[in-house]
Amino acid sequence: MQKSVPAPSLPDAFQVLRTALFVPATRPERFAKAGASGADAVIIDLEDAVEASAKDAAREAMCQFLQGPDAENAGPWLVRINGPDTSWHDADLAACRGLAHVGGIVLPKAETAEQVARVAVAGKPVFPIIESARGLHDLQGISGAPGIARLIFGALDLMLDLGVAPDTPASAVLLDHARCRLLLASRVQGLAAPLDGVHADFSDTAGLGRMARNACDMGFGGMLCIHPVQVAEVHKAFAPAPQALEWASRVMAEVAAGRQTFSLDGRMVDQPVIQEARRILARAPRVS
Repeated sequence: MQKSVPAPSLPDAFQVLRTALFVPATRPERFAKAGASGADAVIIDLEDAVEASAKDAAREAMCQFLQGPDAENAGPWLVRINGPDTSWHDADLAACRGLAHVGGIVLPKAETAEQVARVAVAGKPVFPIIESARGLHDLQGISGAPGIARLIFGALDLMLDLGVAPDTPASAVLLDHARCRLLLASRVQGLAAPLDGVHADFSDTAGLGRMARNACDMGFGGMLCIHPVQVAEVHKAFAPAPQALEWASRVMAEVAAGRQTFSLDGRMVDQPVIQEARRILARAPRVS
């Protein structure tokens, strides 16, 4: 039987996670720049961005950076390790376990609760990517696994696994169905809102904006980014409108004054509405 692992407490830096920016582990000169990009977190990628022949050198470069002074002045840092079915998985996991600046581990191609639990033994919050038919099939088990922080949706690999034609009405239907499953599983298990996948064309600002707004409206907490230019557009999409912020601020001012049920602008305000106001304020742009 798999030993139960309590979920590590999620660092404050990851409570609001609108953007998680990938940077290849083979490009250590970009780590600090990625950390200063304005993204809510940076994912140092040991998996898809690294060729097989460069895996060990990339891991060493990551370790050297995260043990140095520049790691303290940027970030916060996540690491996407190689999948459970690869020969690099254990070494990646051991490296993350020993690095204090690794705030969480992104597990690609997560397909079972046991895989998540094994990664959680490293003592870091786990961010499983659901990007295969098997992962989607066992979503209930994965989302209830010990040590999980929040789910991530891997749309591109899921389409490849299922043989779905990308950028078609059919793919949109299937992907939104999968997104709904991640949202429901996250809510049932009390997890933070999941992250949506990448918009692969970083020159398509309009398309990115539409995808990000759709994800936000569905209830996702944020998105993965593959280029720094995407960060500001995603933040814009996930930011509440000024009118919504003003309304939410007035609601919470009434709550602070001791009122729990009241009328505001002709609308009855009770606990569900108060929770809505809190969620809007949580999405407010950060002030440096």
